[in-house]
Amino acid sequence: MMKKFLIITQHTGNFSRLAEGLRKGTSNEIIWADSVTAAHSIAASSIDLIIIDEKIDGKPGLDIAKDMIRVNAMANLALVSSLAPEEFHEASEGLGIMTQLTPCPDAKDAELLLNALTALS
Repeated sequence: MMKKFLIITQHTGNFSRLAEGLRKGTSNEIIWADSVTAAHSIAASSIDLIIIDEKIDGKPGLDIAKDMIRVNAMANLALVSSLAPEEFHEASEGLGIMTQLTPCPDAKDAELLLNALTALS
């Protein structure tokens, strides 16, 4: 089944390998947003996963995640963070963030995300 991914970033190059991996061998759709404002209208539609960069317009990814939950509580979230895993877990607890991604996620991360989404459905 086709999945829809929203990637919110101002650094699309950092996410090219991830996007390639999410599309590989599927008809999955990748939608890009370079601002929180642009992401709002997209996130309000039927999105399977919202991938959020560490900072957008100077706003921390965790704040954007809280914002996206208000827009679409059903979407899964993945967040780029350079925090240590324990710190990330503590900072993001209760937000329903599916996974923490490195600043330049790749095809391996895409595979993990796709497997996690499959396990959830």
